[in-house]
Amino acid sequence: MTLWGKDTVLVWKVGKVRRQKGVRSTEARKFLDFTYLAGSDFMMDTTVTSSGLSDFRTPGLPPYLKAGDKIAITCPAKKLPNPMTDAINLLQSWGLEVVLGDTVNASWHQFAGDDAFRAKDFQRFIDDDSIKAIIAARGGYGTVRMIDMVDFSLFAIHPKWVVGFSDITLLHAHLFANFNAASIHGQMPMTIPDASKRSLDTLRKALFGEAISYQLQPHALNRNGEGEGLLIGGNLSLLLSLSGSVSDIDYTGKILFIEDVSEYLYSIDRMLRALKRAGKLAKLNGLIVGGFTDVKDNDIPFGQTVPEIVMEVVKDYDYPVCFDFPAGHVPDNCSLVLGKKMALSVTGAGVNISYPKT
Repeated sequence: MTLWGKDTVLVWKVGKVRRQKGVRSTEARKFLDFTYLAGSDFMMDTTVTSSGLSDFRTPGLPPYLKAGDKIAITCPAKKLPNPMTDAINLLQSWGLEVVLGDTVNASWHQFAGDDAFRAKDFQRFIDDDSIKAIIAARGGYGTVRMIDMVDFSLFAIHPKWVVGFSDITLLHAHLFANFNAASIHGQMPMTIPDASKRSLDTLRKALFGEAISYQLQPHALNRNGEGEGLLIGGNLSLLLSLSGSVSDIDYTGKILFIEDVSEYLYSIDRMLRALKRAGKLAKLNGLIVGGFTDVKDNDIPFGQTVPEIVMEVVKDYDYPVCFDFPAGHVPDNCSLVLGKKMALSVTGAGVNISYPKT
């Protein structure tokens, strides 16, 4: 661990970096060969992440928002079906200045512009220091088609909040795996018109750095226990799809959150067993199961519910497990700060989830 003081310009040559398919040479070279650090003392941890990139900062949080800050809305995946009037009005009521990306009005097949166009729009906001948060307008599918066109070098120096869920799980994972950056799993502009008041309030609190905690009712299949660790996760299908890639996460010692939508029961069973076989579930410090909505079954019933599937898969482990957390493809999609240390307590009386003060 090395301490770099104020107003320091660091030029650091890294001799040996584990190369993995999916790390663009231009991004790796920029990220590994230099960084500019100014304005405050900085602790540098040069551990190697799952991507093979050396990690230039300890796990931490981007600066929280304040009134007057600029935030951007962009579409890294599918195109918008309707204007975002409700979302813009809400964000402005919080005292934020909203900047719209070119993708919000773009269309290319089912996407918000072609892959290069969406990557360019995202890149614009990554590189703009005046933008303090980037909110994905919606999920769907398409982030994986553009993410490797984005150069995150400046994000590594000046991290900012990235907000979204579903397909945006890939961005959350990539930013944490490569830069130890926290991000927000929460409502997006397309879902805001149908969102619960509570979920929107948790989004505001997450962005502005206010305390967030949750208390849940007991569930028959909860597993009691205490756990603490950095929170990771998101959409189960996306977590499986990025496994083994440059965006993959080390699950060891983490608390994992999962949710999904419109999946068959057998598919949920298969995805969880695939994560188990990959060694992802064995060393967790806790598991939080959110909304599994619009679940489908075959003509011949699968024979187990989602909670029953989960508990059978993790029966060999002893960490706490809780169900029915209000997050996912649901109106009450409460915000979770991924990449931040969380405390999980599961007892017969209920569940307590909080973020300890750091």
